[in-house]
Amino acid sequence: MKKLLILAVVLSLAASTAFAQSAAPAPKAKVASKTKVALARAGNPVFPGWYADPEAVIFDKQYWIYPTYSARYEQQVHLDAFSSPDLVTWTKHPRIIDTTAIKWARKAMWAPSVIKKGSQYFLFFGANDVHEGEVGGIGVAVADRPEGPFRDHLGKPLIGQIHNGAQPIDQFVFQDTDGAYYIIYGGWSHCNIARLKDDFTGFVPFPDGTVYKEITPQGYVEGPFMFRKDGKYYFMWSEGGWTGPDYSVAYAVADSPLGPFERVGRILQQDPQVATGAGHHSVIQVPGKDEWYIVYHRRPLGDTGRDHRVTCIDRLYFDAQGRIQPVKITTAGVEARKLK
Repeated sequence: MKKLLILAVVLSLAASTAFAQSAAPAPKAKVASKTKVALARAGNPVFPGWYADPEAVIFDKQYWIYPTYSARYEQQVHLDAFSSPDLVTWTKHPRIIDTTAIKWARKAMWAPSVIKKGSQYFLFFGANDVHEGEVGGIGVAVADRPEGPFRDHLGKPLIGQIHNGAQPIDQFVFQDTDGAYYIIYGGWSHCNIARLKDDFTGFVPFPDGTVYKEITPQGYVEGPFMFRKDGKYYFMWSEGGWTGPDYSVAYAVADSPLGPFERVGRILQQDPQVATGAGHHSVIQVPGKDEWYIVYHRRPLGDTGRDHRVTCIDRLYFDAQGRIQPVKITTAGVEARKLK
C-alpha cells in the first residue's frame, strides 16, 4: 500500500512537471507578440526612392503622402502618391498625374497639395519653374479618387504671374472654419495668400479689393504650411537653401490666416548624427486626438547628390503654452498608428 502511494505521488509530480513544461511557452509567445506590435515602427525614410516636399493628408481613414519626385527639372514630369493604414506599411500609387494630362506643363512638377471637396479630390501643383514672361506656375487637377488619375481642371495655370515678388510655386491649400478656401504659396522669399472660389477656378478678392495679399514673415524662403490649433493659426515655412545642409523649418502664430505673422523660431533642422537638409514639410493630426506628426524631407549623411532627398516622419509636440517643440529627427521613425 505504501509503495502504491509513493508511486501515485511520483506520477502526479511527473504529470505536473510535464504540463508546466508544455504550458510555459504560451505566455512567452504572447509577450513576444505584444512586444513586436509595440516596436513596429516606420523607419526613416518611410518609403524608398528620392522624394521631397511631402504633403501628408488623411482621407477615409488612410494616410496619404503626395511628394515631389526629386530629380532634374526635365525629369520631373509626373507625381507619385503613397498610402498607408498605419504610417508603417506604404503602398505606392505611380504617376497619379503627368505632363500628358497637363498640356501646358513640361517640367518641374513640384510640391503637390491635395484637398477633398465633396466627392472629388483637387490637386494643386507647381510646374515649369516659371519666371517672368514664361508659361507655367500653379495648376489645379481633379480626380474621383485620391490615387487619381488626375485631369486638368482649368486647362491653364491658376496662378501664372509673379505677384508681390513671389514665384508661383510651393502652394498649400486649406479650408478655414468658416468654409472659405485659401491658397498660400510663394518662392523667392515672398509668400502670398489668396482666397479661392469654391469651384477652384479663380479667386475671391479681399474686402480691400486685393487678390494676392503678402504675408511674408522674417526668414521665409519657401514651402509654406498652415494649420489651426486651439483657435490659433500656425504658419510654417522653410528657410535656407534647399540644396544645402542648413535647410530648416520655422513657424509663427497668429489669430487670423492673414496674420500678421511674427517669427517664433526654428523647429526642424539637421542633426549631424542622423541627416542634413531637413525641411519642406507638412503636418498631420490624428482626428479627434492631440497627436501630431511632421512629414518632411531630408538628405542622407554623406550624400551630396543635389536631388537625393528622402521622405521621413517624426512626432511633433507642443508645450503647455502651445509652442511647437524642436523636432527630434530619427532613423527609427514613428510607431504604427492605425486610424479608427
